[in-house]
Amino acid sequence: MTYDLLTSALKEWQVAVHALERGETIVLLRKGGIREEGGRFRVEHDRVLLYPTVEHQKPELVKATYADQIQLVASGWHPEQVRIGSWAEITDIVQIDRVEGVDALFPFHIWNKQFVRDRLRWKPSQPLYVLLLRVYQFTSAQLIPYSETYGGCKSWIDLHQSFEISDSLPVLDDRTYAQTVEQIIHLTR
Repeated sequence: MTYDLLTSALKEWQVAVHALERGETIVLLRKGGIREEGGRFRVEHDRVLLYPTVEHQKPELVKATYADQIQLVASGWHPEQVRIGSWAEITDIVQIDRVEGVDALFPFHIWNKQFVRDRLRWKPSQPLYVLLLRVYQFTSAQLIPYSETYGGCKSWIDLHQSFEISDSLPVLDDRTYAQTVEQIIHLTR
C-alpha cells in the first residue's frame, strides 16, 4: 500500500489560507520573499501543504470583506502551534507584468487593488506570479509545534513531520475548479 506523504509547505497569510480552504479563491500571488534564493520567486514543488502565517498580514492590504479576519501581531510573533488543515496542487502558473493583467484578476483573489499593483511595481524587472491552487482539506486538521526554521520571509519550508494526503477532499468539485482556471487563464492572456 502506498501513501502520499508531504512535508513541503507553502507559507501564506492565514487569511488567504482560510479563503482557499473555503473555496473563495484558488489564487495566490507571489513576487519573491526577502529570503528567496537570488531574491526571485520560483515554484519548488507542485504539491504542498498550506502553512498559515499571521506575520505581515494587514487589514488595509486585503479587500474589505477579509479585513476583519486578520489577527494583528507584533513583528516576529509566532504561535506556539500552527494549524495545518489543507494541502494544494499548484495546477497552473501565470506570469503577469502589466497593471491591466492584475486588474483583470481582481474578482479572483483576496487582496485590494493597491496592494496588488504595489507588488507588481516592486522589483519591476520581475513578473508577478499567479499560482492557481487545487486545494484539498484534511478530514482532521493537525496542530504542529512552531519551529524557528519555519520563520522568516520565505515561501517554502520543510515541516519536521509528514502528512498523509490520501485522507483529504477537494474544496471545489472538478467542474467548478476547471471553469475558474479557464476564466483566469483567459483573462491573463
